[in-house]
Amino acid sequence: MAFFSHTFSAPDTALAPADSKSSPPAFLSRLMTAMMMSRQRQADREIARYLELSGGRLTDNAEREIEQRFLSHRARY
Repeated sequence: MAFFSHTFSAPDTALAPADSKSSPPAFLSRLMTAMMMSRQRQADREIARYLELSGGRLTDNAEREIEQRFLSHRARY
């Protein structure tokens, strides 16, 4: 079984100027974070809908089907 995770690390603060710790995140950073969170919520809704339609149980077969759907969906982009 293959596992993958979505991890995003913050930039190294040692390389940033000292006053950047108190400033708010840049607009593009906030925009990217909002977009990633929106996509995650959409994926969570799709998985919940699939599980509900397939009996509400997360079986090995359901897990494989979900993984296959998401990997093939993302491969199109």
